[in-house]
Amino acid sequence: MHIWQVNAFTNEPFKGNPAGVCIVPEFTDDVLAQNIAAELNYSETSFLKKIAANHYHIRWFSPKDECPLCGHATLAAAHLLWEQGIVKEDIITFESMSGPLTAQRNKDWITLNFPSMEIEPAPMPELLNKALGFVPVTSVYKDNVMYVVVLPSVQAVRELKPNFAKIAQLPCRSVTVTALNEGEIDSNIDFVSRYFAPKVGIPEDPVCGSAHCRLTPLWAKILNKNSMNALQISERTGFLKVAVENNRVTLTAQAITVMEGKLLTAS
Repeated sequence: MHIWQVNAFTNEPFKGNPAGVCIVPEFTDDVLAQNIAAELNYSETSFLKKIAANHYHIRWFSPKDECPLCGHATLAAAHLLWEQGIVKEDIITFESMSGPLTAQRNKDWITLNFPSMEIEPAPMPELLNKALGFVPVTSVYKDNVMYVVVLPSVQAVRELKPNFAKIAQLPCRSVTVTALNEGEIDSNIDFVSRYFAPKVGIPEDPVCGSAHCRLTPLWAKILNKNSMNALQISERTGFLKVAVENNRVTLTAQAITVMEGKLLTAS
């Protein structure tokens, strides 16, 4: 089995979010898939099974579990299928746990069409407050997967030092913190974020696409604009063009392949 490392949401090596990509004739045993993902220790590793010429079934594994939706590993998979010349058409459809997803290429940019996920206002849990160090908070939202905490500034997001052990105790998969960019950084950027999922082996995800399925409709309502630019300000950083279109979210970004390897043993 060949395994590629593709960095998503960037066009530079050692930036963005690394993903493992494995193209398989049939999906491997779940235990082996999970062991491969844990061995690679990327935020997600994608496994692709061909259905038709530009139609694939995709599954994503974190170091600890199978993930219901992953943006960066889908972007990585689409990039690799085109880069390797495996797919000739400009649109790829992926069947997934979250329904059909599409990727469309335009030169060096790839646009993912993903579900738009509405999050509801929520009270701040005491444990989450402790996990974030009792920092000033503008608002809190949640769904059944994630808490989204809006902080008052880009600086507050950048300087946050969360307690991962306490985040892992929360009854959710992950926590995202975000803030409006009010002239603190490049004026081209509308909002910033960081993402934490220590419960599934991802203390801080460098750039999270599925978080932007929630952040995009949230900031679209707040800013009253459908198209925005987003920057995830992790140590590696990543850039996305995001939009709300027909009750869906589009994520437009770049990717770069940085490594290729081969699984020598499954025992």
